[in-house]
Amino acid sequence: MSLSKDIVTPAIAVNHLSKRVSDATGELTILHEIDFTVQAGETLAIVGASGSGKSTLLGILAGLDVPTHGKVLLGGVDIFALDEDGRARYRKDHLGFVFQSFQLLAHLTAVENVMLPLELRGDHRAHEKAEQMLEHVGLSSRLRHYPKYLSGGEQQRVALARAFVTEPPLLFADEPTGSLDAVTGEAVIQLMFALNREHGSTLVLVTHDLSIAARCARTLTIAAGHLQES
Repeated sequence: MSLSKDIVTPAIAVNHLSKRVSDATGELTILHEIDFTVQAGETLAIVGASGSGKSTLLGILAGLDVPTHGKVLLGGVDIFALDEDGRARYRKDHLGFVFQSFQLLAHLTAVENVMLPLELRGDHRAHEKAEQMLEHVGLSSRLRHYPKYLSGGEQQRVALARAFVTEPPLLFADEPTGSLDAVTGEAVIQLMFALNREHGSTLVLVTHDLSIAARCARTLTIAAGHLQES
């Protein structure tokens, strides 16, 4: 009698991924035949020198950039089999983002920035959930402040609240402490990992800081367009 085993779909599966662009000297290979998988709930750091292609890889994983060839499966979904609108819908429903430059909308208050992804989903409790999330990250007194009146650390905490408020199964973070001083950056990183543990998200973190990368379960290094596991 044969025994069947449950097949677990990886959170991310990358197959033969390459990215090439043309410049004044000809064709430049940014990423070359990259393959890796990330399991649900895993924390993965992608490291490499400036210009190594790690942010390009993250953009492709999120469907924000398009590879020259290769596949990216998120939760078993081939995101490049979707059109641009389909990828946008997938991001809205499944992904959270934290960026180095915060990417808050200047004309919206802290609570309005956090409400935005919920409103895009048609969540009628958007305001309530946004307030609760901002209180959770220690910003209950800053709900109605605009980004220009917030410190860098406060802006990144708003960005974390916005990223986690929809409870996404997959979170991408691109140099989340790159615009912060060491003390503020440490506080933000601690908060990000704490939130990630609470929500059980799969975390993919791009960083040049090896001490931050060491907090992840795995580290992948990009060098000259090639990927290797550290």
